[in-house]
Amino acid sequence: MNKRSIYQPIFYSLLLIVGLFLGMFLSGNKSANPFLSKKYTAYEKINDVLNYIHNSYVDTVNNDKIADEAINSLLQSLDPHSYYIAASEFNEVNDPLEGSFEGIGVEFRIIKDTIVVINTVAGGPSEEKGIKAGDRIVKVDDTIVAGVKITNKQVMKKLKGKGGTKVKIGILRQGFKNLIDFTVTRGKIPTYSIDIAFKPTKDIGYIKISKFSATTAEEFSDALKNLTNKGMKKLILDLRGNGGGYLDAAITLADEFLSKNKLIVYTEGIHKKKKDYYSTSEGSFESNDLMVLVDEFSASASEILAGAIQDNDRGLIIGRRSFGKGLVQEQLQLSDGSAIRLTVARYHTPSGRCIQNNYSKGVDDYYNDFYNRFIDGEMESQDSIHFADSLKYKTIKGRTVYDGGGIMPDIFIAIDKEERTILYAELINKGLIYQFAFDYSDKNRKQFMQYKNAIGFINNYQVTDAVLDDLIKYAEKNAVKYKKEDFEKSKNLIKLQLKAYIGRNIFKDEAFYPIILSNDKAFLKAIELLNSNKPLL
Repeated sequence: MNKRSIYQPIFYSLLLIVGLFLGMFLSGNKSANPFLSKKYTAYEKINDVLNYIHNSYVDTVNNDKIADEAINSLLQSLDPHSYYIAASEFNEVNDPLEGSFEGIGVEFRIIKDTIVVINTVAGGPSEEKGIKAGDRIVKVDDTIVAGVKITNKQVMKKLKGKGGTKVKIGILRQGFKNLIDFTVTRGKIPTYSIDIAFKPTKDIGYIKISKFSATTAEEFSDALKNLTNKGMKKLILDLRGNGGGYLDAAITLADEFLSKNKLIVYTEGIHKKKKDYYSTSEGSFESNDLMVLVDEFSASASEILAGAIQDNDRGLIIGRRSFGKGLVQEQLQLSDGSAIRLTVARYHTPSGRCIQNNYSKGVDDYYNDFYNRFIDGEMESQDSIHFADSLKYKTIKGRTVYDGGGIMPDIFIAIDKEERTILYAELINKGLIYQFAFDYSDKNRKQFMQYKNAIGFINNYQVTDAVLDDLIKYAEKNAVKYKKEDFEKSKNLIKLQLKAYIGRNIFKDEAFYPIILSNDKAFLKAIELLNSNKPLL
């Protein structure tokens, strides 16, 4: 979010009000001022200003737009995480946390101005009709949607809809000259918060959670049971990149790992009495070895869970300092379908830490602090962070933990720079490895099906030098300057990324994550410690 987008609504609102009073002063018409007749409460003042604009402004005014901008500006002036959701955006914002939405059930990407089906949701309406990965959606309800610069938002609007309604889709499929028409009845489509759950070794399990939604607790319980039944005795819980979600979901997951009557988190605000959340006796993984992976993108509910594990000395936190969002929001639904998410409390870890980053200098400074971590060297060395004695807290066993904005890991893992050259950065930033992998796997989909499943692909497919040469030629066509020295330095990493994305296109995340994790320092450190059979704490 840039400075212009943050402050533009406030600037316009202030400019409008100042201009209103300045105009009356310059005209000399003091009797026209409707605000001098009585003392106003804050609520009356805002309402009367909006009414005055509506009744007296020189041109036609869009009342809804002005009200939206005024509310948004008001909330943004409070803290970085209170915000307004317009009615037109409510489902888009809320659906990911609800665990389901109504639509046709496809994962898509817009590639070369065409809607490409990446995968269909298992058991969803599109899969049942026979729509497949690699299909191009060319028409929706007889309207051409390819080659018209359609946006993701426009695609969602066309494909999502009330359950039971029908949508006609024209598909272009490899091997067919003409479009194939499908009439799909929209239905309830589940959204999952667990990306992958598998066993990288005989007795170690790995579960990656992307968000904390209404269905996360149930998904996690199922994944945990499944892995336990397969012989899992130790667990790596990956919360990297998890921006949070529902507080209740994080508390329920923490309860799985903690024995009875352990403090998980407490919340408190001026208008919210202190509320303590304790574990119950219902946990199913209370004594087995546990590692939790976090990074700079782990926030909110992720930090609640990581903080509870760390302060109760239940497991080790591995990675880099988490984001630092310790504010709790409540959602108020408004009558027109819009909503407000208002910060009502701060949450504190069991040791008493409120890990919210400082935002007293404004929203712009607050988010710049995140990027300053890269500039200041924090991503390369934990020693670059200096804590005052007032920020030190103690875990149950007396270990020192810090309240410096975010959860500090027990074991720091520096960002990987060894193989990351300018060439590699360009390939990633321009999405060229992803795009090449998609095109390559799409053209050779039948060939890749010989591996039958993800395990077969992981064990047997190798990216050849010929494929790498084709990738470099593709990159050069897209204005990437080839340097042999850079290529040789990044070659193994490029091959790994390419194989992982090809695997994802054919065998979904069951192929992607095992491949990508094979070179992941935090993951490998967790495996090393769990295999050492030494006491973790």
